[in-house]
Amino acid sequence: TDAEGRLVLADVIHYAITKHDPKWMIDLATLTGAIIVALGHEHAGLFSNDDTLAAQVEAAGRATGELCWRLPLSDAYDKQIKSDIADMKNVGTRAGGSITAAQFIQRFVQGRPWVHLDIAGTAWSSKDLPTAPKGATAFGVRLLDRLVADHFEG
Repeated sequence: TDAEGRLVLADVIHYAITKHDPKWMIDLATLTGAIIVALGHEHAGLFSNDDTLAAQVEAAGRATGELCWRLPLSDAYDKQIKSDIADMKNVGTRAGGSITAAQFIQRFVQGRPWVHLDIAGTAWSSKDLPTAPKGATAFGVRLLDRLVADHFEG
């Protein structure tokens, strides 16, 4: 993409916060090709500003076979999307592309606990998998179902 997906995602996050004031947020998106370069097709990239929520998502992923690998968020990467002519850039340099995309999204969560899963490498499979037939994998559905069942239902 030309980084337009992260603009739409940022808008949706802003809308959800403004209209519904959630206690925490999880977003899933086929956001970057860079995550495929980094992790291949076996793990989704996980980015979070909250260690507890990130650990819960990772555990749900292990339990369901929808594996996630946490990558860093930090000021060092955030500097790549700073701009001297706009509020921010929506894309950084080529290096760390999936991280700078997550840094961009993080700017819109207003400090609430948040996880971003970049599922570009896991959303489609050219072969049958233990959890899904060849084609669209529905990656994240089982993970989120398990997360909610384990931590947020009666």
